[in-house]
Amino acid sequence: MNGTYNHTQRSPLCLLLYALGVMFLILSWVFRNEPVIQWMFPFIGILIFFLAPSFHHLKVEDEGDRLSISFGPLPLFRRTVPYSEIASVEIGRTTILDGWGIHMSLRGGWVWNLWGRDCLVLKLRESILRVGTDDPAHLAEFVRSRLEGTIRK
Repeated sequence: MNGTYNHTQRSPLCLLLYALGVMFLILSWVFRNEPVIQWMFPFIGILIFFLAPSFHHLKVEDEGDRLSISFGPLPLFRRTVPYSEIASVEIGRTTILDGWGIHMSLRGGWVWNLWGRDCLVLKLRESILRVGTDDPAHLAEFVRSRLEGTIRK
């Protein structure tokens, strides 16, 4: 595979987050006479509204010597992985317990997943990174081609 890779996975996860934010704001109004809820729930609702634009999509793209993984359009969460750090790559599936978002997996390593269970398992020199994608075959093929290029150099 020649060229570069640039793929954006879209998801309704942001809609769930917006609904959760609305729910916290409504509950803060309903329970406005409760001492802790009256200040905690509005704060949580506003925080969720601030974070939700970060989870409209997950973009995976080639940056020459590294793979970039970023949530967006509000780019609060971004990670790059140099191809030289990737020992191997395989197509995998996240577990239901792995879920969505950015967190440690019960199986070890990190999960960066927006929606669905298909993922690319990157075995790095120091850890494992599972990158959720709705394009696992093409992404795996691309990363393997980059790994072959770094081995030859």
